[in-house]
Amino acid sequence: MSNVIHADDRGIAGDGGYYASFGLRLACLAGMGALFFSTYGLSNWLASLRGPLPTIAFDWEHAIPFVPWTIVPYWSIDLLYALSFGLCTKRQELFDHVKRLLIVQMISVACFMLWPLSFGGQRPDTSGVMGELFSLLAGFDKPYNQAPSLHIGLLVVLWAFYAEKSRTAMSRGFLHLWFAGIGVSVLTTWQHHFFDVPTGAAVGCLALFLFPLRNEPYGSALADSKPSARSRQIAFWYAIGASAAAISTLLLMRWSAAFALCTGWIALATACVAWAYWRGGPYAFQKNDRGQIPLAVRLLLAPVIAGAFVNSRIWTRTQPDAVKVAPGVYVGRTPTNRDIRRHRYAANLDLTAEMPRWTRDDASFAYVCVPQLDLVPSSLSCLHEAVHALDRLHREHGDVLVSCALGLGRSVRCVAGWIAMKEGLSDAREAILMVRRAQPRAVCSEESVALLQTWIDSTRALEV
Repeated sequence: MSNVIHADDRGIAGDGGYYASFGLRLACLAGMGALFFSTYGLSNWLASLRGPLPTIAFDWEHAIPFVPWTIVPYWSIDLLYALSFGLCTKRQELFDHVKRLLIVQMISVACFMLWPLSFGGQRPDTSGVMGELFSLLAGFDKPYNQAPSLHIGLLVVLWAFYAEKSRTAMSRGFLHLWFAGIGVSVLTTWQHHFFDVPTGAAVGCLALFLFPLRNEPYGSALADSKPSARSRQIAFWYAIGASAAAISTLLLMRWSAAFALCTGWIALATACVAWAYWRGGPYAFQKNDRGQIPLAVRLLLAPVIAGAFVNSRIWTRTQPDAVKVAPGVYVGRTPTNRDIRRHRYAANLDLTAEMPRWTRDDASFAYVCVPQLDLVPSSLSCLHEAVHALDRLHREHGDVLVSCALGLGRSVRCVAGWIAMKEGLSDAREAILMVRRAQPRAVCSEESVALLQTWIDSTRALEV
């Protein structure tokens, strides 16, 4: 019997089946291509049957010039789309990439069918090679599929994909310049109005939010997350808020497209937070161990992120930034560079999931992130990780700020766990009381007390 291991469409057996074979990549490309042309063509045909269609355009768009040569970067997205499948060397990466492209396609086409728009202008005649490219485009791209721009939605997904593949500063610089050119080209080729661009970008960012790559820590952690009754309840209220903002968007469309874009942004961001709580996973926000949230997710959730930061400042405006709970251990709100400089902390344990790190990435300042959802008890493993991270930072660096949005909930639970561990306490309420002596405004729900007690009991059981 031969000892040679053969690779087939299931991947390389010696690599745990993770390798995506050429045949699998080609099959995914062919399937997505067939889906693109069939659904895009169908939506065009259906729109053509509905007679005159509305146009959403701003008055200032008349100043946008028609630049024929930008049809080249416009067309280049097709090549980049096809090549991206060849660069997916792992099966899971390939499947995640397909999911992202698929959700952009499905949402955009659904909008084209339910709410078709038309381009409100006549493109000038173009000759030569550029004219041939425009004629080829006009053969299947009718002026109906406008908002959200499918071109921009796919651009966002592909931009993020190729940015992760870039390894040098020069390649990244060229990449960003070319992809930015593709984004501008949808306007300078007179294919889309401005309204189509942010709506298309929102769909692309949503795809990146819904399907984080599984090879990232937050991707695998999100897959293992389990929601609680409390997180589902909070998700419900966020969904109510998102629905109210969505209704406002529909009402505003008749009056102001600009205001509708703003309320629509708020609606989508709030809906994403509802989804994160419904899943019960802090890693839905994709905050990594350096406290960074991917740019696309930051843009998508910007209204919520800004609201969370402002809220943290409003609620703590008459209170100190942080309070000392034990020698070298402080609890407080999420800090800025100014807060760190003023108090001269040596380290920060960040427990927020919904906000990016507001401090600089400085080698002289220790930073650890253990993201947790606000108002929801964390998992036992997450609490364990946070407590031991605090212990390590305190041991190695000295003064540690344990922060959450307000410094009253998640940080209190973590420090109470640390005190219980250091003092050998067996009662969670006693540990919390010790924190409350320093921070009387500390909040700890019955669910958090129960979680902390379970953690203390399990920790003591391991020590026996």
